Amino acid sequence: MEFKAALFDLDGVIFNTEPQYDTFWAEMAARFRPDAPQMVREIKGTTLVSTLDAWFSGPYEKYRKELVGLLDAFEAGMDFPYIPGFEAFLETLRRQGIKTAVVTSSNRPKMENVYRSRPGFASRFGAILTSEDFRASKPDPDCYLKAAARLGISPADCVVFEDSRTGIQSGKSAGATVVGLATTLPEETVRNLADITVRDFTDVRLREGLPIIL
Repeated sequence: MEFKAALFDLDGVIFNTEPQYDTFWAEMAARFRPDAPQMVREIKGTTLVSTLDAWFSGPYEKYRKELVGLLDAFEAGMDFPYIPGFEAFLETLRRQGIKTAVVTSSNRPKMENVYRSRPGFASRFGAILTSEDFRASKPDPDCYLKAAARLGISPADCVVFEDSRTGIQSGKSAGATVVGLATTLPEETVRNLADITVRDFTDVRLREGLPIIL
């Protein structure tokens, strides 16, 4: 197949931020859920909404407001290093006239941190959709359906780049081809979920519009 648009998740796909989040959530688990040390492992690749629902409900719901405030403060000071090969790959897409969009469960305040850290980031994409743009979080396909519509492209003509279970499911449910990056989950796990699996963008080459694993 040939594709006309590339839709990218943010954390673990464009930016290598997962190690920073691992540190943050380890501290939060020790502070608020010392009874559940497995939390850090089990929330990898999930959304904040999913994390709060799974681990901060019932008697732990009282910690939500404080935790979200701590997360906002943490994200304001984060670094945003690119996943290897991403910038070169994005430039190749631009030269070939392939449309691009960022589709993230992060909110607009988080994206403002990205824009401050990476001036000009927003101008590199045809659209940037955040959690405020969706009626439902991943794994619901709404985010990728909206991104494709924003670009004026059928979802079947899109390739989604994701690193999480919920993101991969979201892209596939939308009807797109999904390239899974093994940046957050084990490569074997990603291989069982995605249509194509790569370690990072150095594993990807455009050939007649199709991502090819080197």
